[in-house]
Amino acid sequence: MHHIQRLAADILGRIEAGTTLTDALADAQRQQEQLTPAERGALQDLSYGSLRHLGVLRHCLRQLVPRPLPEPQLERLLLVALYQLQHTRAAPYAVVNEAVTSASGIARGKFKGLVNGALRNFLRRRDEILDAAARDDVAAANHPDWWVARLREAYPQQWQAVLAASNAHPPLTLRVNRRDGPVAEYLAQLAAAGMEASALGNEAVQLAKPVAVRDLPGFADGAVSVQDEGAQRAAHWLDLQPGLRVLDACAAPGGKTGHMLELADVELTALDIDAARLARVGDNLQRLGLNAELRQADAARPQDWWDGRPFDRILADVPCSASGVVRRHPDIKWLRRPGDFAALGRQQAAMADALWTLLASGGKMLYATCSIFPEENCQQLESFLRRHPDAVRLKEEQLLPCERHDGFYYALLEKH
Repeated sequence: MHHIQRLAADILGRIEAGTTLTDALADAQRQQEQLTPAERGALQDLSYGSLRHLGVLRHCLRQLVPRPLPEPQLERLLLVALYQLQHTRAAPYAVVNEAVTSASGIARGKFKGLVNGALRNFLRRRDEILDAAARDDVAAANHPDWWVARLREAYPQQWQAVLAASNAHPPLTLRVNRRDGPVAEYLAQLAAAGMEASALGNEAVQLAKPVAVRDLPGFADGAVSVQDEGAQRAAHWLDLQPGLRVLDACAAPGGKTGHMLELADVELTALDIDAARLARVGDNLQRLGLNAELRQADAARPQDWWDGRPFDRILADVPCSASGVVRRHPDIKWLRRPGDFAALGRQQAAMADALWTLLASGGKMLYATCSIFPEENCQQLESFLRRHPDAVRLKEEQLLPCERHDGFYYALLEKH
């Protein structure tokens, strides 16, 4: 399976070049049609795991090879192999042999000896090397330095817990469709299928161990959806009532869209600028047996698509850094740059301003992000309130990543 190791190293290179992990994995699997399901799973594990632990892996590599490596692909290959040696059950000799074989294709194989020596050195000095990495705060954080600095400033008492949660494996959390039955009934179905789970309130269920979505009882029939417990709060905040006219801006992939329609028979428009992602909303609603008007358009340019009828409720799930969902998408922390926030802030403000004009008097708009950084959340809200004196803040909440849920920010506004 040395080709899996090499493919994972290739994916790390794609991430360094700015490609998302989702796209890089999809491209690799499309180009390697011969991969078995087990190999596809292994490739996903190596790619996600290497990115999740990249800080420690880099520190280990610097101890083993102090000088810069002449070939970037060589470094990526060693990082993936070090992840395998630390976090998988693969036999150490097999990992080393795979890496040496993979190195044969780099610079005519002249670095095979370096790869072999570095990895065997790690096996001999494993405890010493890992202890040194654990004592290095930068390495142990497994996040960029600037990210950690911002977290410490924003959450001086909680930043370490946030980092720990962001580095952990995410739970598989489900939203039970209450139109199909109560949580207790679905828990019984899971138990009958041999799946251990616990309830998180009236709708959310968290599995003790992740399983393939296709194996979930009733998933294909819309009895349950995959959705983080924190994300499930959005629909409830909007106080939906039958007959209300509702806009879900930036709706893809449709988790919140489906939830709103499960809660109330509303007239819902689901908007997204990306046609492919909007199609996923349609697929999700079809599985749930629910209907909405799907519209491909830019939420920040209502003049291109709005029919002039005000909305009673608007979910403004604006583009953001996605810093609250890093445990699900570990590439995010390495793709983001400090300079991204200025452009994101302008985009968020423009979208919130545009959507506010579509809201009926007495209507409610929920400003939502999956970010944990104040400049996208509470600071953005304060700026919005200064620009819109007719906006009244009803409530707001910053959810930080923890064992139970990802990181989200919600602010509910009413138009007076």
